[in-house]
Amino acid sequence: MTDAPRESRLRVRPYALTGGRVRSSTELSLETIVRVTSRGEADASELASERRQICEICADPSSIAEVSAHLKLPLGVVRVLVGDMVTEGFLEANATIASANEDSRPDLRLLERVLDDLQAL
Repeated sequence: MTDAPRESRLRVRPYALTGGRVRSSTELSLETIVRVTSRGEADASELASERRQICEICADPSSIAEVSAHLKLPLGVVRVLVGDMVTEGFLEANATIASANEDSRPDLRLLERVLDDLQAL
């Protein structure tokens, strides 16, 4: 089975990665920027595969949407995983202006940058 192409191998269903949960104790919007903490860097090798990959991706500050695209996992699953990792101290999240002020609409420039980055992947 190790010689099979990656796509044909059995994979874990996305909901299994979150234990069937659809929410984390830390709510994050798709444009929230996350980065790995010193704890995440030090303990990354001991984490499960997806969490380790998230730490590697977030060595450079990345949005939740970017992490989801890199991992090829549903956005909801990544939001839960990243939220848990923020709570556990492996990642830190920086609220964007739009998420800090819920009454305002997201900045159009921010949305355009996210769209451009997603299309570039």
